[in-house]
Amino acid sequence: MNFISQNNPLNDLIQKVESEQRLTREDGIRLMQSSDILTLGYLADIVRKRTVGDYAYFSSNININPTNICGARCPLCAFSRDTTDSDAYTLTLDEIEKKIRAVAELGLVEIHIVGGMHPSLPLSFYEEMLQRIKQINPQFCIQAFTAVELDHFAELANIEVSEVLIRLKQAGLDTIPGGGAEIFSPRVRQQICPKKISGSRWLEIHQIAHQLGIKTNATMLYGHMETLEERVDHLLALRELQDKTGGFQCFVPLAFHPKYTRLSGVTGTTGYDDLKVIAVSRILLDNFNHIKALWMYLGPKMAQTALCFGADDLGGTSVEEKIVHAAGAEVQEYLDKPALIKLIHEAGRVAVETDSRYLN
Repeated sequence: MNFISQNNPLNDLIQKVESEQRLTREDGIRLMQSSDILTLGYLADIVRKRTVGDYAYFSSNININPTNICGARCPLCAFSRDTTDSDAYTLTLDEIEKKIRAVAELGLVEIHIVGGMHPSLPLSFYEEMLQRIKQINPQFCIQAFTAVELDHFAELANIEVSEVLIRLKQAGLDTIPGGGAEIFSPRVRQQICPKKISGSRWLEIHQIAHQLGIKTNATMLYGHMETLEERVDHLLALRELQDKTGGFQCFVPLAFHPKYTRLSGVTGTTGYDDLKVIAVSRILLDNFNHIKALWMYLGPKMAQTALCFGADDLGGTSVEEKIVHAAGAEVQEYLDKPALIKLIHEAGRVAVETDSRYLN
């Protein structure tokens, strides 16, 4: 590339990436500290093309948030409510089924389900939910329940997480989303999500899922109180577990939206920071096939640009997305299939419709 000179301070890292050498923690910190966004994009694009070619993925999906009642009430969250709040809700199974049937004709392939840690909903509620969804269409891919929720289900039922996962898998669970990871740093978690499970427990639950044959996603919430070093440590913890299990399908960097949260003094991310995190994630996570740039977090235009900075997935059509919009995201709540295909094609990629299993 003609913009990379012989005096580029990242030349040693360029050589490492081009020769497929694994980068170290120190290398990752240098990348996070760099302001050379073009070199970062160049390196990420090398790894992206080597890993997935010119394919870019999307899905037709609906987001179901069964309840916003949550015992954690994390400072980072604008979605959760107490049981006594006037706008607290819990959907019935009939209401959830009705929501899905109402949009099934849009060509849905995936149902994405996450919600609050409700203090009394039994595991049987969630089992029947999955069973009903599969009755609507057995081909639906159900990606549901963060590690935080799974730990909560186990605690309420007084059983091991492994048993929770076995029961949910039998009911129809296909994959697990990556939510709840936030930043693994204990220092930061104490400030942004003090009642959530620890980062090590999050990793443990995903390892258990992988051992049971359940594929999962991973996330990182960035742009709040974390340092660049803590971002890198988070990524390397994911890379280490992926070395052991190979169970992660996709990594999803999540830009923090501070509006209406109790961290509202935080300014949030810039487009420059978003592209840097996506690029560095692709470069460091050399054992992850997919990096997702969620258009509802970044906006469609920035997500499209991310396809040139290591991302290969724009996410789904996302009917009824509520959580990031509750925190002040200003993008529309839905993009149809033609719009996503247009974004992908204009970026010079080949659009592939899939679900979180990436079976296409």
